[in-house]
Amino acid sequence: MSKKIFALALSAMLLALSIPTEAQQPTKVPRIGYLAASSLSANATRMEAFRRGLLELGYVEGKNIVIEYRYADGNTDRLPALAAELVGLKVDIIVSGGPTATRPAKEATNTMPIVMAFDDDPVGNGFVASLARPGGNITGLSTLDPEINGKKLELLKEIIPRLSRVAVFGNSTRPGTAQSLKEMELAAKAFGVRLQNVDVLHPKDIESGFQAASKGRADAVLVLGSPVLNSQRTQIADFAVKNRLPLAYAQPEFMDVGGLMYYGASFTDIFRRAATYVDKILKGRKPADLPVEQPIKFEFIINLKAAKQIGLTIPANVLVRADKVIK
Repeated sequence: MSKKIFALALSAMLLALSIPTEAQQPTKVPRIGYLAASSLSANATRMEAFRRGLLELGYVEGKNIVIEYRYADGNTDRLPALAAELVGLKVDIIVSGGPTATRPAKEATNTMPIVMAFDDDPVGNGFVASLARPGGNITGLSTLDPEINGKKLELLKEIIPRLSRVAVFGNSTRPGTAQSLKEMELAAKAFGVRLQNVDVLHPKDIESGFQAASKGRADAVLVLGSPVLNSQRTQIADFAVKNRLPLAYAQPEFMDVGGLMYYGASFTDIFRRAATYVDKILKGRKPADLPVEQPIKFEFIINLKAAKQIGLTIPANVLVRADKVIK
């Protein structure tokens, strides 16, 4: 009997000693890799929205989640190395700040989860098999930007009734540009507008692009999204004023530096929602089973200050439809 009691007491003591040890095991803090083709300043508003989304889900950066930031500062040649660096760090998830960053992330890993904070055409770009069933290690959000470009042309036509020629600034190497141009051509025919494609691959191409637009007698310029164009938005806005050309933009950040018009998905809403994908994946969901979501909030912004600088009057029926008017 005494041996039995001793054995039970020893077992109880060992169990008691093991409980504190288990309790002291450190909790693994998840690490997120954020990869962007443009600069820190160009991503500031979006990252604030992303962090706000994480906070709403209970994640506090530096406390129970860590974010490894990698920015290419407009030099897309750096992206493959930056993507490989994040993979080498064995982050739990890579969040890509746009299609230009998603491509090198996809090439760097086919197993690590990748969340597209946004993409213009994820199926056409080959990132997912379908919006409903992505099927691989990538999921996230789509902006529907190619389809929206037709609406941008329609709004430009309302603002400038005489509109007949539009120079389109884009980057032929960026995923989604070809599809955006295709959709825009269809809309242009419907509105009786001729498009002039201006390929901007480097910052030095911006000035020559405006010269080409003036030579082509463009009535307005429509800027597509790309790391080069996003990083040089102040320079673009300055050239627009200098050439007295109305500009419609693909990114709302252009409005902060003197852009005339933006219509499209709310990027702050999209980046906030990207946090929900991070949360679901950290809780065990697979990207292959998480449908790609489309925009649920759109913005129409008009900058009256920019209009005044180029001597343009915005019709009242357009102003009343704007979600935000910058004066």
